[in-house]
Amino acid sequence: MSAPIYDRVALIGLGLIASSMGHAMKKWGLARSIAGHAKTEATRAAALELGFCDEVFATAAEAADGADLVVLAVPVGAMGAVAAEIGPHLKLGATVTDVGSVKQAVIEAVAPHLRAGIEFIPGHPLAGTEHSGPRSGFATLFQNRWCLIIPGEASPEAVARLRALWEGMGSNVEEMDAAHHDLVLAVTSHTPHLIAYTMVGVADHLRRVTESEIIKYSAAGFRDFTRIAASDPTMWRDVFLTNKEATLDILGRFTEELFMLQRAIRMGDGEELFDYFTRTRAIRRGIIEAGQDTAAPDFGRTKVDEK
Repeated sequence: MSAPIYDRVALIGLGLIASSMGHAMKKWGLARSIAGHAKTEATRAAALELGFCDEVFATAAEAADGADLVVLAVPVGAMGAVAAEIGPHLKLGATVTDVGSVKQAVIEAVAPHLRAGIEFIPGHPLAGTEHSGPRSGFATLFQNRWCLIIPGEASPEAVARLRALWEGMGSNVEEMDAAHHDLVLAVTSHTPHLIAYTMVGVADHLRRVTESEIIKYSAAGFRDFTRIAASDPTMWRDVFLTNKEATLDILGRFTEELFMLQRAIRMGDGEELFDYFTRTRAIRRGIIEAGQDTAAPDFGRTKVDEK
């Protein structure tokens, strides 16, 4: 067990990521105490029952009061309001971070509410499942997954401390600027999710195929589309509204590729299709070789035995 990196950590929002952070910090002794906040009493009760929080509060301000690290784990669209609430209650020298999938919009929403003397280091763990809520978290979620942090104007000491926390939870950590983060995630996460939602929507609109047939005959491709299309709708609504420019840029590029493939199919250009699929298969194999996924149907996201 490691020495504590932070004395008191406040988790604002207690869904998959925050609950997994709580479990991981408990498992490896990375925080002396963990406070939590969620809107509903049921979620707060679950956090105490599951043991990833030592205490829970009905307001974000109470949870953040006196914390050395405050983690904003709420939908991107709600972060500005939460920052405004907790801002006056943050102790000098505290670090505020987040786990949102968009960074420029989070910086614009949160930074104005943090006074001088507060370290703001946006972050994004590239880990998750299609499940949500406090009961979906587990300590090993971040093992060998990347966490991207945006140092901005934070002190090197605060950045190093936050990096140590993520590394202590098993993450590989890399620093980058907000604009580059949002472009990269538009390619690797945001646009794929939008395409998945769209493909499931197309199947829903094919009225000559019954719902039972879609479920009964779902092969691996459609099954995997439905997996990521099952993700939290509030989170993904906010992602697309706040990372609009990068997502639209990548969607435009995707459409161009799709038109190219459409033409190859229409013209019977088997060589073009074969070459294209060969190149793209190599990318998939590279992801597996990098340890960021497995060839198994569950995508390597089953809970690891934590005993």
